[in-house]
Amino acid sequence: MTDVPPSFEFLPGDADSPVILHVPHSAREIPAEVRCAIVLGDAALERELDHITDSHTASIAGAAAGAAGVAPWRFVNRLSRLVVDPERFPDEREEMLAVGMGAVYTRTTHREALRPEGFHPEPLIERYFRPYARAMTEAVADRLAATGRAVIIDVHSYPSAPLPYELHGDGPRPEVCLGTDSFHTPPGLLAAAREAFAPCGETGLDSPFAGTYVPLEFYGRRAEVSALMVEIRRDTYMSEPGGPAGPGLPRLASALATLVDAVSG
Repeated sequence: MTDVPPSFEFLPGDADSPVILHVPHSAREIPAEVRCAIVLGDAALERELDHITDSHTASIAGAAAGAAGVAPWRFVNRLSRLVVDPERFPDEREEMLAVGMGAVYTRTTHREALRPEGFHPEPLIERYFRPYARAMTEAVADRLAATGRAVIIDVHSYPSAPLPYELHGDGPRPEVCLGTDSFHTPPGLLAAAREAFAPCGETGLDSPFAGTYVPLEFYGRRAEVSALMVEIRRDTYMSEPGGPAGPGLPRLASALATLVDAVSG
């Protein structure tokens, strides 16, 4: 087996910060032993990465962490979501299985073949998905032990025009979409996010993407774990589909830092 790059990185913040900025979809790295089972040619794979990657979201989170008065912790996926998607359910509960995008994708954003028919996902689940889930669970438990609570802010982006894989792509596509959970997203967290991102344009709720990420050990059980998904429309800060960041990035990072500080106290 070739050397495998680190799957994720947990970057420390202030000891008394309850906030974890979770960045699951910002990377493009695919280990060689995973690449060999992807049926796309190199050029087609690069195009797919342009569409599926939440480009520059790690930079937004990093800049926000540096600007915040109380530095948040950051949990960053260092591998592409085409290896595994750590935010999907690894079983039949996952609605994205309908378009071949469960924890291990078998179809592309344009619903074309990504992996061969009959591909068995369990080795990738065991090698990448489960260690990631365990580490994120431990990160949340660490913040709970240190501060009595944990605030997970998921940092994502999405294209300005819907892609064929989207199950709910016909709704509003505001500059910032806030994904919520009825149990884990308290009104104060949502209000703080709306206020923080107001300078960045319209903020919408749960469209085109809904929900937020909480490790299963805490999901629906621990109200001390709060969570919010921040989905940023890509044309507000970068050239689509996979181009460089633009002048909008610092403004969004500043807004995220404002949100971090608002919920850190």
